Amino acid sequence: MQNMTQDVNFRKKAIAAVIGNTLEWYDFIVYGFVAAFIATQFFPAENPHAALLVALATFGVGFLMRPVGGLLLGYYADRKGRKAAMQIIILIMTVAVAIMAFTPPWSAIGLAAPLLIVTARLLQGFATGGEYATSTAFLVEAAPSEKRGYYGSWQMVGQCLAVLMGVLTGAALSRYLSPHELETWGWRVPFIIGLLICPVGLWIRRNLEENEEYTESVEDTSNSKEKKTVIFSNVKSSFKEIILFVGMGAGGTTSFYILLVNTPTYAAKTLGLNMHDVFMVQCLAVSLLTFLIPISGYLSDKLGRKKIILTGYIGVLVLLYPLYKNLVDAPSIQNLMLLQIPVCCCLALAYGPMVALSTELFKTLGRTTSMSIGYNISVTVFGGFSPFIVTWLVSSQHVSYGPAYYLIVTLMMSSIAMFIVRETAPACVQQKDQPITRTSSI
Repeated sequence: MQNMTQDVNFRKKAIAAVIGNTLEWYDFIVYGFVAAFIATQFFPAENPHAALLVALATFGVGFLMRPVGGLLLGYYADRKGRKAAMQIIILIMTVAVAIMAFTPPWSAIGLAAPLLIVTARLLQGFATGGEYATSTAFLVEAAPSEKRGYYGSWQMVGQCLAVLMGVLTGAALSRYLSPHELETWGWRVPFIIGLLICPVGLWIRRNLEENEEYTESVEDTSNSKEKKTVIFSNVKSSFKEIILFVGMGAGGTTSFYILLVNTPTYAAKTLGLNMHDVFMVQCLAVSLLTFLIPISGYLSDKLGRKKIILTGYIGVLVLLYPLYKNLVDAPSIQNLMLLQIPVCCCLALAYGPMVALSTELFKTLGRTTSMSIGYNISVTVFGGFSPFIVTWLVSSQHVSYGPAYYLIVTLMMSSIAMFIVRETAPACVQQKDQPITRTSSI
């Protein structure tokens, strides 16, 4: 009976964390879907490619604040608790989305328009910088040690649902609104939707209970000063794991932002494919990705995190270039689908176990701080500006396969890091006579 009650309580926490995480990431990444329209409204230029580059650079600007937000909010989550940090994060995001939704265009207020957009992106970046580590730690710490791969994978399901929400919104807008309507006001609709549902995420997170693992770790320290000392000591001793985390995430984050977020803009603007059809292909690919992620997380509990993640990364490396070349040489919706479907299947193998692995690498007190540092360095350096970099390679340097080249480099980095990092799945560690249960705080 007690086990059943604990399972029900965890499911409530998991649902609450995933829903809040989905809303958070939807508001952040939807900018990538409407970047082409924002370019004409807020960054006017004689050359459309130049305007798009500036808009994509603004997308990347949000990532400059992510290490700052990650460090401050991650440390706050270690000091005050995961729940408190998650509430602050969604409040900041609500303000940022409101600015995005209602800022008048350049033609109405001039220079103030792009400045407000950049401010909103900086706020979004600050909030999202603390989101991954905090919600991930909250979700994994609540799960039984033998099921952390499966339950932790739902954090990535939340991110994929956010992409799917953005894709479906984009598909609906492109179907029912004219290009002129999309350019003038239709692009604001996704942000207004996000603004309307932000209070839902805030209400959900206000009703969460802090995890037992965190509260027990806090109880192990006698006072606030000792807690602070333990946090800094654990972060300092995790330097190697933080560096490995940066490398592990490089391929995953560039794949996420290039293949999942930037594809609609690239396929429509560069390859000339119909925007609505592109959104439909993206919807199918992301739906399949979302379905497979929990399966790969479950398998990692049985077979090990490293084995599953490496299989996914190597699969993408093998498939990416020939399928991408096929799409660029003969642009069509069929070839776009031929690229996205198998690559997303491979990415699901990498994404599912990554959440549990990245959490289990670090001790409880100092965990969100360490994870925030590693994750946000990775997404800032490799992910945030990836749409800008690949657009620049294609439009200015005439490197037709620029996105594939960039992805291959980062995926190779991640594969090397995965070979080095230690296995953390309890089933595999126990086989080596190194049993683990709960990650200690000291």
